[in-house]
Order: sequence, then structure tokens, then C-alpha cells
Amino acid sequence: MAFLEENTKAPDFCLKDQEGREVRLSDFRGKKVVLYFYPRDNTPGCTREACAFARLKGEFDKNNTLILGLSKDNEQSHMRFALKHELPFTLLSDPEHQVLELYGAWQEKKLYGKVSMGTVRSTYLIDEEGTIIKIFKRAKADTNAQECLDIVSGVKPAAKTKAKAKSTEAAAAPAAPAESAK
Repeated sequence: MAFLEENTKAPDFCLKDQEGREVRLSDFRGKKVVLYFYPRDNTPGCTREACAFARLKGEFDKNNTLILGLSKDNEQSHMRFALKHELPFTLLSDPEHQVLELYGAWQEKKLYGKVSMGTVRSTYLIDEEGTIIKIFKRAKADTNAQECLDIVSGVKPAAKTKAKAKSTEAAAAPAAPAESAK
């Protein structure tokens, strides 16, 4: 199934969290939501991504933004993952991958020539009214949390890129030649 489209309503769903409580996306109307899909608890990339979201949670809170992680792992696996890494946000369990499929994050994957179905690391940013404002279709574990925070806090990626380019150019520019002593 294909990813959803930006500027459309995010489909509502109900899944259990790491504590076995039912959670509905619509419960969070009035807040922005980062809904990130990840392949598996306690794997290196998924752990780095979750810990990055955990480190930035205070900044997300300041921007009225809730973080929801979602994988096909069961509630007990999520609980162990959350406790082990002190994750201060909700992890949702989708063992039948219904929501993963609905949001287009359950796709055919190829690894070492083997084809199988699995979770594509991807993220949806949803505004206070439930509209999808941004989709990261192939999110990077190491940069996803910061990219999401930049958007919800209003940092413009283009401006950030120009500033970075200028500082890189300045660092790469050769130093002015020293005057020779007379």
C-alpha cells in the first residue's frame, strides 16, 4: 500500500500502548503529533531513533507536540524497550500491521536478495486538527527526531541549510597569505 498524502486527514485508529491501554489518534486533537513507524524494538537504528526522540521530548512538549512510536512488536516488548531506554513517550503495538498498512509503512523490502514484507521507517507529522502536514517516507534513524522538531518549532530547513553552507564555505576557505617580513 502507498503512503498517504500530505494535506489530507490522518486516518483515526485505536491500538494498545506499552501498558496495554487503548490509544486513539483522535484523543490528541488540539496537539501536534509525531507518528513515527519503526521496524523493531531494541535494534540499533530503532534504539538510536527512539533515544533521539526521548532527548528532544522537552522541546517537543514546548511546541505542543506529542510523540507516538509504532511498530508491530507486542506490548510487552514495547514495555521492555521503553524501560530499558527510559523512553518518555507512548509506543503503540500493531502486531497485525493494520495501521502500518493503512499509513503505507508496511511494504515489500529487499535485504541481501531476500524479499519480505516489513516496516519502512517513516514518520507523519500531524497538526492540531488531524491533518498530515509532512511525511518522511524514508526517515533516517539518526536525523528523524531533529528534522521533526525543526518543522514543529518553525525552523525553516532552507535557512538552516544556507547557514550551514556558509559556515562550511568559511571553514574551507584558505587563510589569507601572511605578509612577508621586510
